[in-house]
Parts: sequence; C-alpha cells; structure tokens
Amino acid sequence: METELVIASSPTDAGISCWDLHTGVEHLRYKTCSSPPHGLASIAGRFLASSQLREPKSSSSGSILYWSWNKPQVEVKSFPAEPIKPLVSNSEGTYIVGGGISGDIYLWEAATGNLLNKWHAHYRGVSCLVFNDDQSLLISGSEDGCVRVWSLFMIFGGVNTEEARHLYEYSFHEHTLKVTDIKIGYGGCNAIIVSASEDRTCKVWSLSRGKLLRNIVFPSILDAIALDPGEHVFYAGGRDGKIYIAALNAPGASNSSYGLHIIGSLSEHSKAITCLASSADGSLLVSGSEDGMIRVWDTKSRNITRIFRHAKGPVSNVLVVRQPEHLNPGTSINTQASSLRGHGLLLPPPLQKYANSADENAYIKAFISPQTASNKLLDDSYISVQTMENLIKELQKQGSSAAAELDVERLKVEQQRSVQTIQQWKTIYENLHQFCVSELLDGNHVESTNG
Repeated sequence: METELVIASSPTDAGISCWDLHTGVEHLRYKTCSSPPHGLASIAGRFLASSQLREPKSSSSGSILYWSWNKPQVEVKSFPAEPIKPLVSNSEGTYIVGGGISGDIYLWEAATGNLLNKWHAHYRGVSCLVFNDDQSLLISGSEDGCVRVWSLFMIFGGVNTEEARHLYEYSFHEHTLKVTDIKIGYGGCNAIIVSASEDRTCKVWSLSRGKLLRNIVFPSILDAIALDPGEHVFYAGGRDGKIYIAALNAPGASNSSYGLHIIGSLSEHSKAITCLASSADGSLLVSGSEDGMIRVWDTKSRNITRIFRHAKGPVSNVLVVRQPEHLNPGTSINTQASSLRGHGLLLPPPLQKYANSADENAYIKAFISPQTASNKLLDDSYISVQTMENLIKELQKQGSSAAAELDVERLKVEQQRSVQTIQQWKTIYENLHQFCVSELLDGNHVESTNG
C-alpha cells in the first residue's frame, strides 16, 4: 500500500500538522501558518504552500508561505498585490494559482515566481479553485455564488484584463449564496463538477454540456465536499457537524429522512465540518472540523478508524497526499529533522507582486516533462524556457562553451513543448468531435421520435 499523509492547517496561528494516514505516526509540525479554507496546497509533492490572512480588515496583510518537507520553519515568503484565499497548483507543480479577495485570479510560474497572468474573474472574492484532471481547465467559485470554468489555452493567449470577462467557457449562476467548495471528477472536458454553497445545496454540472444535472438540498449549510473516486456518491460536510452521503447516479427516490438523493450520514464531530479529503483509493474519508479534531472514516463500514488532534484551534484544511521520498516513517520527528536538514533542497523564489512588463506577460513558455519517481525540487522538468535562455545569455557573456550546449538543450525543450502542445490540441479536437457526434445523434433521435 502506498504511504499517504494527512496534512492539516488552521485559520489561527497553529501551524501545519502532518501524520501518516494508515499508521498514525506524526511527522514534522510546520510553524507559523494561518491559512483560510482552501489556502493550503502541496505543490506536486515538492513543497507545501499556504496563503495567509492575518488581519481581514487590512488590504495589505496577505502573504503566501513555502515550507520544504524537511524543515518546520517558513523558508520563502511572498507578498502578492492583495490577500489571497484559495491556492492551488496543477499536478506537475508548474503553475501556482491564487484567488484574490477582489475577485481577481493570479497565475504564477512556480519555478521562477513570475506572474504570468491576472484577470478579473468574479464580482466578489474568489472562494475556491480546482484544476480538471487533464489540467486544461480551471474551475473557480466565488462569494458571489457563481461557478466559472476557464480554459488555460485562452488564458495563455495573451488576452488583456478588459477582455478577460469573456475568457470563461461556462458561467453557472444557479447558487444564490457563496460557493464554499468545488470538486471535479475524471474525464477531462467530459467530467462532472460538484459545487457546494451556503444556500444549503450541492449542484452537479456537466462539463461537456454546460448544464445542471442535479440539484440536492441539504438540511444544513455546507462548507466542504469530497467526491468518491468511483463517482457513485459524494460527501458533504455541514455546519451541523454531520457528513451527508449523497448519490450521484441513484434514482430520485431515497430511503433517507434527510431528503432527495441523500442516502445517509456520518456524525461524530461536535462542531461544523470545515474540510473533507479522500484517500487515493477512496476507502478512507478524512474530515476536519471547528472542534479541532480530524477523523478518518472507513467508507464501507462508515466507522472511524483513527482520530488526530490539531495543535490548537479549528481545522481549516485537510489534504491527503502521497508521502514524499524525503520523509521516512520509521524515524522519529527529531531524528528525521536533523538528518534531512543538511540536504539543502532548494525552494523556488518568491512569487512576483506584479508582472514585469506586457512583453513578459505574453512570453509564457514552460516545458512539463512526464513525471518520474523522483521528487527532487527544481529538477530538469521544473525549469522554464525563459529561465534557460537567461542562463544562456549569462554563459555567453562569460565566453563559456557551455552556452552552446545549453542552447541545444533549449531547442530540445522547445521541440518537446511543441509536441506536447500538439497532443493537447489533439485531445481537445477529439473531445469536441465526440461532443458534436453526440449532439447530432441526440438530435436525430428526437426528430425520429417526433416523426
């Protein structure tokens, strides 16, 4: 069984806690963290990042902090143009995306910290962000009740801020209050989206059709959802301390007293459920609460298998991630920290507050190589084309023959990037073709039925 970690944070300055999901062994506690909901992220397993909101009344109080796995202290501090709440990265850790309290979304290149793009996404603050599984779409939720789907190809097309309001593929307005969480299934552009809101509903959307598939009303306000990997059910955490289990594919009838499509509940927390996460195989569900407790549930028996307690205060985020190679569960916390402290793993530089220029904003090139078993920070797959060209110029000034060799490497990277872009466009074409064929078949079926 692959080792997985539970990582938890709090909106108070209680740091970040880290445990082995299956054995309960505690790893390092990371200091100085006050993260809002959806403000904690593992950047492709390389390092931890968290947005910080210490003084809500101050517009300049926000920051983003980095921790390496082997040190409890903050190593990199960034100060964006405004406080950031949700923070997310794509699966390769190439990009970091943050949602601002103004409704703007910021997209940075992780390796360099360059701000690649910023656009006005919502009329009120961004509350949650998630990538789809093929990393071609970004889905955002907002305090204005809106869920929007953004194409990264459109965003990287150099569209300016004034035109950005038309960048979205879909804009769903059916929620009447703040969107509190969003989860997305498998299937690329054909996946489903599940959104939760303070209006006590969860809504299931079709990405391929851009339509609402199901609306489920719950007895309580919801702050968190988790999607079963098989996409048969999803879990919704309520402010009444219950975790509701809702069916995605079952017919409308329900034996539960909670309402239509709700087939059961889990109930052990004494206060509101704030966050949910699932293990990779879906056999375990992890819940965090305002009561400061983190419970691990067996999804088949619906029994609690383990309980963790955060340092102090409520829990605002829980993540379940694969254990990095840098952590060894067989050693104690102190031994582990001292043995790894000398490794000198480098973290990327701070994130830029502003883009340097319009030219740089349009010059967005990054090569993403296939993932390997290695979890090295800033390895060859993590270097942008722009970074390589800066190195070439520096070596040329020094008259080094290494400049020519690096130039060859740059050309190889450009070629591989082009091949990857072609494959991505091919995938989009195939999805579009499949959608068009389905629409034609549905239309013909309707005509034959009417005839």
